Amino acid sequence: MKIALLMSGGIDSSYSAYLLKNQGHEVIGIYLKLHDDEKKHAINIANIEKVSHHLGIQTHVIDAKALFKEHVYDYFVRSYEQGLTPNPCAFCNPKMKFGFAFEKAMEMGCEKIATGHYARVENGHIKEAYDMSKDQSYFLFGLKKEVIEKIIFPLGDMLKNDIKPIALKELPWLGTLESYKESQEICFVTDTYIEVLKKHINVDQKGLIKDVSGKVIGEHKGYMHYTIGKRKGLTINGAHDPHFVVNIDAKTNTVVAGTKEDLLQTQVVAENFSLGKEFKEGEYGVKVRYRSPKTKAHVKIENGKIIANLKEGVFGLASGQALVVYQDDLVIGGGWIEA
Repeated sequence: MKIALLMSGGIDSSYSAYLLKNQGHEVIGIYLKLHDDEKKHAINIANIEKVSHHLGIQTHVIDAKALFKEHVYDYFVRSYEQGLTPNPCAFCNPKMKFGFAFEKAMEMGCEKIATGHYARVENGHIKEAYDMSKDQSYFLFGLKKEVIEKIIFPLGDMLKNDIKPIALKELPWLGTLESYKESQEICFVTDTYIEVLKKHINVDQKGLIKDVSGKVIGEHKGYMHYTIGKRKGLTINGAHDPHFVVNIDAKTNTVVAGTKEDLLQTQVVAENFSLGKEFKEGEYGVKVRYRSPKTKAHVKIENGKIIANLKEGVFGLASGQALVVYQDDLVIGGGWIEA
């Protein structure tokens, strides 16, 4: 089978290439240049060329920076400007990796597309990975059915901690463990998200901090420095108890702070992105952020909105993040949190 493998230059995708080649497939490597850090691209491409040489596979470097800027990077900057907390990886997957790159793979005559994601595919759905500590199914909620049916995740049934030592033993030419850093959660954020925003926006605009009743209780250094649930960096006049960011009003440059109890919410409303017409109202598992555990909720769709009434409340619900709906260990869709 002719399979396109999205390669990053890291251990996971390199070992995926080896596994697929060993299974007798014709592997075509694809590296997407998404951001402007040419030094990082050079390192990644050198690693991919090493894999290509030793495994005898063809690889393509595709410049997709303009498309990535339009669909992902600008969305990231715009979201923070609007007081939201964006999820660029969940946005990038359907637009770039399993959108643009998938189309390129099909144009090359490939039958399937593979990546080093920790996830699985079952019955036309994304399924949680065997290694739940590294499961990335949350970021894949937006993929189209016709794409999911053509995806292979070679590492989905493996443990992350096992892969590096096995890969370096079986493929000694890869180098040493020390030469491979863990990939960053957001590829274009080298240090902090604020450093990215500073290139485009004045993030240091002082404003008022108010409590949930509207009383002024302090001053902040600029609302984009804060995300929902954040405690660090808040200066509250005469506060004895810990305060957390519970809301951000970008239009008035106001940060609302409150107690942990003020962060608790039992209902999530999200703009539907990928729950299909076949979805039936009922009880499901939902996740409101990548690292949060699934919680049970009654989920329905009304006027294009996903409404999830949670059996147990969650803390720090952030507009702009993804609400992902699961049926047991299968992803059935999700949307972008509004409230």
